[in-house]
Amino acid sequence: MIDFLRGTLAFADTDFVVLDVQGVGYRVFCANPYAVSAQENQTVMMYIHYHVREDAVQLYGFTSREEQSLFRRLLEVSGIGPRVALGILSAGRPDEVVGAIYQENLSFLMKLPGIGKKTAQRIILDLKDKLADLPMAVSAAALAGGALSAKPGKPAGAGHGSREWLEAKEALLSLGYTEPEADRVWPQVLEKAGEAASAETMVKLALQALFRG
Repeated sequence: MIDFLRGTLAFADTDFVVLDVQGVGYRVFCANPYAVSAQENQTVMMYIHYHVREDAVQLYGFTSREEQSLFRRLLEVSGIGPRVALGILSAGRPDEVVGAIYQENLSFLMKLPGIGKKTAQRIILDLKDKLADLPMAVSAAALAGGALSAKPGKPAGAGHGSREWLEAKEALLSLGYTEPEADRVWPQVLEKAGEAASAETMVKLALQALFRG
């Protein structure tokens, strides 16, 4: 079983890249080859899903553990194969997809490549209660109550009332923390994260501060 490959990016095509690993070229299918094409002739690492079919062995690659984990979870849904799962990741970030599943947002899921209404319903039914262990689950919970249902015109700049912090706070509340506790650690989050931090980063820093007391 191959978990990751580290090698020189030798070539990028429309749906795959070729990694030169010690003189062996591995064809790796990925969601957005052009996202890494700028690193041609440079060393890159991709997390791998090793897929065996009756007539072929294929490698699917991801730039993060989050993508790899969600891809594998999507394969557990009846009717979703590697190509459809890869298409889903090409159109939506892992936290957005997981957030849509938590929120049972059919319209979001149906906009993803290869996903019709029945498949979207099946994704929600099969996965909604099976995603808590994924690395992006906390930030996805924030998106389920925030970004995916946010109204146009909501402030997006980072700050105490910004969308990012409101999403992060909602995730903290869903984990059992109180609003005063969240507000108490906000200055520490801002100091460490800066003003360009994502909701996921804010949640992680807030949890660290809360654990320290």
